[in-house]
Amino acid sequence: MSNIKLSSIGYLIVIIGLFLYSFTQVDLSLTLSRWSVWQIIQKYFQHIGYFQRPLSAFLYVAVILLLYIFYFLFLSKAYSNKISKRQVWFLIISVSIILAFSYNAFSYDLFNYIFDAKIITYYQQNPYIHKALDYPGDPMLSFMHWTHRAYPYGPIWLLLTVPLSFLGFKIFLLTFFLFKFLMAISFIGTVFFIGKILKKISPQYELFGIVFFALNPLVIIESLVSAHNDIVMMFFAILSIYLFMNNKYARSLLLLILSIGVKFASAILIPIFIASYFFRKYSWEKITLLITIGMITTIVVASIRTNFQPWYLLYALPFAALLARKYFILIPSLVITFFSLLQYAPFIYLGNWNPPVPMILSYLTNSSILLSLLIVIVWFSKRLLVRKV
Repeated sequence: MSNIKLSSIGYLIVIIGLFLYSFTQVDLSLTLSRWSVWQIIQKYFQHIGYFQRPLSAFLYVAVILLLYIFYFLFLSKAYSNKISKRQVWFLIISVSIILAFSYNAFSYDLFNYIFDAKIITYYQQNPYIHKALDYPGDPMLSFMHWTHRAYPYGPIWLLLTVPLSFLGFKIFLLTFFLFKFLMAISFIGTVFFIGKILKKISPQYELFGIVFFALNPLVIIESLVSAHNDIVMMFFAILSIYLFMNNKYARSLLLLILSIGVKFASAILIPIFIASYFFRKYSWEKITLLITIGMITTIVVASIRTNFQPWYLLYALPFAALLARKYFILIPSLVITFFSLLQYAPFIYLGNWNPPVPMILSYLTNSSILLSLLIVIVWFSKRLLVRKV
């Protein structure tokens, strides 16, 4: 058996481990199924997550470390062309299928998405005006967070999720998985068009860029496990860029509007698109870098407005994948995503976000930025010395 096959098997075993671990975080007030056998299994997993927190934190960190070890391995294989596109896509599809059935372990946002649509389909009310707390008798309130907020997203997100709420037939578990499938499809679509764009502008780095984004543990966890709608926003944004590159400007604009209509962060792309349209003599590498910087700016603004959240990195990583071969993109992406996933460990260990957790999170964020800068400077200095010699 080849090294790639062995590595793929080992990687998928770790992904199954992540899938199983996600169920240790099932909210104590939530019963996913009334099937007696499942209830026994669920309580066993919950016991690890809620009552054996040191063990749970250890398992989480172990899974993250293993995911990054395999991630580095596959990046290396892709860079040296020792893995085929078919093998990479086998991993991507397998991961998507497995984790589409996972529990949204590290975020409650998915429940809010479901309830926002439910306000329309079940209560026939406007989610921009009404919030979950307006329906105190609803059983979902027992395991939801952020029940005091009204709908904060664009209307396109409702157009996508309201049909899923109807198709769920008021069955929570069915609706839950329909929403997860939407995120998985958006993830696969984003990866596909990252590859299409790279095939056009840097075909020699197509596979590397795909692996850079699709197998990044943070991307996998925030898109497929926690199932944040940011991945849907980025799918439309990436598709918009692909259409723009192919001179399909009207369709590109439509897709960008859809992206903004899911979540407003991608609105920063508007001035870049306008400038690119009117000044046709441009380098796609420079445009991509400008877009990446723009999306990083939205991450900074969002972090200042509230607090930094790991899934904010989904704003920039799809575009960073188009420049992944650049050391000043690759190094910070690897370091910052790793440290960002570690931000969940203190909560898993302690069970709350009280002090000293905020200080630990701040330390992890600042350390990742400083470490990234340090490694980039050292890397640049080494390259400079080599050129002089």
